[in-house]
Amino acid sequence: MAKSNARKKREKLIREGKRNPENGRSPFALMDMQTRMTKTRKDHLYRTKHKNQSFTDGNDGSFCFCRLGVS
Repeated sequence: MAKSNARKKREKLIREGKRNPENGRSPFALMDMQTRMTKTRKDHLYRTKHKNQSFTDGNDGSFCFCRLGVS
């Protein structure tokens, strides 16, 4: 995989004996701060709320009103 220009510049600074910019990064920069929770009973119920309503026969409650001919 190719190196980015920023990475090349960082490596050049380290080779020349200057300060490594990666050391100034926050310790939270690479951490995943998102909390993950399992679904509650209510979440499972809401997920399957409309499971038994099947619209495969085309009867989804919609209608079309067309007026043919102008009087």
